[in-house]
Amino acid sequence: MAQKPTAKKSVADDPRYTQALQSYEAGLRAMQEHKFEKAKPHFQKVVGSSIRELTDRASLHLNICNQHIERSSANQFKSTEEHFDYAVSLMNVGDYVTAREHLDKLLKQSPKTDYVVYGLAALDCLTGHVEDALRRLDEALRLNPQLRYQARNDSDFQNLVEDPRFTELLYPDPGAPEDDFREEEPA
Repeated sequence: MAQKPTAKKSVADDPRYTQALQSYEAGLRAMQEHKFEKAKPHFQKVVGSSIRELTDRASLHLNICNQHIERSSANQFKSTEEHFDYAVSLMNVGDYVTAREHLDKLLKQSPKTDYVVYGLAALDCLTGHVEDALRRLDEALRLNPQLRYQARNDSDFQNLVEDPRFTELLYPDPGAPEDDFREEEPA
């Protein structure tokens, strides 16, 4: 009598494989929703499962999650000043698009912060938006007239040096003392 061949146990019948696959799929769903913190433990579980068919892919996705988490935590600023310094550093390396994103975000958070408005004026000048640069510089100087001295020597405004409107902003009335040095006369 011939023996019945025993069916080879399928990978899909293995409960460890099923569990790893479910974790992998849950991690992918979270990752697609940009919920990297949520996806990370799912991929870690798969990597730890030693299911060879999934561990390589899970490891790759885990690295991507770690990169996104690291990048997002790197942009957590302790203060407006720290965030502004980061935006200026982006301007200094020529990443004007990202610098503008950060400065616009700062402006929404602190619309009357003189140095943020000044930074946007400098960025506008660097990117050839002369009218916006002049308008913002005027606003920054109204918020803080001391910025006039900084603007006079700021190379970011080099494109405006020959513009008479720029000169008027920086040297408003040559015959009168500057607003920020005027002392009130006794009554």
